[in-house]
Amino acid sequence: MIANTEEDLKHLKAIGHICAMTLKTMMENAKPGITTGELDDIGLEFLERAGAQSAPQAMYQFPGATCISVSPVIAHGIPNDHVLCEGELINIDVSAEMNGYYGDTGASMVVAKHVPEYEKLLAAARSTLEKAVRVAVAGQPLNLIGQTIQEEAKRNGYGVIFDLTGHGIGHRLHEEPTEIFNYNKPNDRRILEEGVVLAIEPFLTTGKGHIHEEQDGWSLRTIDKTIAAQFEHTIIVTKGEPIILTI
Repeated sequence: MIANTEEDLKHLKAIGHICAMTLKTMMENAKPGITTGELDDIGLEFLERAGAQSAPQAMYQFPGATCISVSPVIAHGIPNDHVLCEGELINIDVSAEMNGYYGDTGASMVVAKHVPEYEKLLAAARSTLEKAVRVAVAGQPLNLIGQTIQEEAKRNGYGVIFDLTGHGIGHRLHEEPTEIFNYNKPNDRRILEEGVVLAIEPFLTTGKGHIHEEQDGWSLRTIDKTIAAQFEHTIIVTKGEPIILTI
């Protein structure tokens, strides 16, 4: 969508803040001994108290309020009876709707332990998101986002997951532009428009950069079972610094 009214900005900021606080609360509770299903319940309770509803449940009948992925699964992990263990690499993705507006955010983390190999990847993925967000300026090529992500990943010794993309968002969870690639795609001639709302979500990996869908029909793991990390923000593109809605 194009956010061009104060009403749009108010509602987008509200749902963005709710998504961000839900994610923060879930990450604080992602400790050894809790199941991913119990962690999902915490997220659902936070959303409902805030007056929001889970976007994946509302739009796609996803079997969970949030996506909780345990490595090597990197996206669309179904919350279940898996008990989190110290040192596991996980990703939590929160998307929600309120008053007809959507927000989307996500982050990867290590459960209750410092694992240097994971922490290095997490730091690179986090800084990649920050740089990708900064180049999302009205009038610039949309492809500059993917180019920046791929260059930053390579600079840190990683690759990107080619099969997963960011997307437009606003009045639906997925809108135009439907694919914001995480790599340089020179033939992508689209230009960023002022006010467009985007979910930018770089995925960095130590592997080949492709995914495999598990038998549950949802969970996406790296095809070579290597580690990966994702961080995501919903933003509004401006002529200068973007408005980060899920900070």
